[in-house]
Amino acid sequence: MIYYKTSEEVALMRKSALVVSAALAEAARILKPGMTTLELDHHIEEFMRAQGAEPSFKGYRGYPNATCISVNEAVVHGIPGDYVLKEGDLVSVDCGVLMNGFHGDSAYTFAIGKVSKDLLELMRVTKKSLYLGIDKAVVGQRVGDISWAIQQYCERDHGYGVVRDLVGHGLGRDLHEDPQVPNYGRRGHGQVLKDGLVICIEPMINLGVKEVNYLEDGWTVVTRDGTPSVHYEHELVVRKGQADVLSSFEEIEIAEKANEYLNTEYYS
Repeated sequence: MIYYKTSEEVALMRKSALVVSAALAEAARILKPGMTTLELDHHIEEFMRAQGAEPSFKGYRGYPNATCISVNEAVVHGIPGDYVLKEGDLVSVDCGVLMNGFHGDSAYTFAIGKVSKDLLELMRVTKKSLYLGIDKAVVGQRVGDISWAIQQYCERDHGYGVVRDLVGHGLGRDLHEDPQVPNYGRRGHGQVLKDGLVICIEPMINLGVKEVNYLEDGWTVVTRDGTPSVHYEHELVVRKGQADVLSSFEEIEIAEKANEYLNTEYYS
C-alpha cells in the first residue's frame, strides 16, 4: 500500500527530516578520534530528545540504539558499542526521528583524518549518485529510473559494487513504507512516481564487490570482501519537474568543514 502525503503532512515531515539533519550536523561537530561509537550514539540521542523528537530506530524490531553507526567495511545497521574511532576510519551515521506522527530519516558518511584518495573518490561518487537519483524522482518517472541512474554512475562508470540486499524506501507514519527504492534497476520499470510520494533514496556503495554478509549480532551488514562502504541518504517528496528534498546536508557540510578531524577534500 502506497500512501501519498498532503501538503500539510509534507510540512510535518519536513520538520522531522530537518531534525535528523541537525542531529547529523551535531555528529559532524563532535566526531573525532578516540571517541567510541556508543558515545556518539548517546550524544545524538540526547540531541534528538532535546528537540522534542523520539529516536525512530530505538526499539524498532528490537534494535537497541538511537542510531546506526557503520565503520569502514560495515555497510549499514552497525550497532554502536565500544569501538574507538581512529584516524582513517569511514563512519556512516544513519538515524531517524518521530515527531508529530511522522518519521524523518537520513544518513551521512564522514572520513576521520587522512584517508586514501580511493576512499575520498568513493565518497564523492556515492554522494553524487544520490543526487542523480533525486533528479529522477519526479512525477511520471518510475522507481527504476532512480535505480538505473545510481547503478550506472557507480557501477558502470566507476566500477564500484552496488549493494543489492538493501534498498531505499517510502516513509511516513511508518519508518518503512512502500515502495522499495533499490539502487540498481532498469529504466522504465517499477512503480510510477506520483505527486506526494515521500521516499528515502540511499545509495550503499562498496569499494569492492557488491555482495554482503550479515554478522551474528543480527543487524550489522558488512562487505563480503572486507573493503570499505559508503552510505548517504536523503528524504524527499516527488513533485512535478523537480523533487522537493526534505532533509538537508547544508548544515552537516558546514560543520564537517569546521571540524579539524574530518577530511573534506572531496568537496574541492
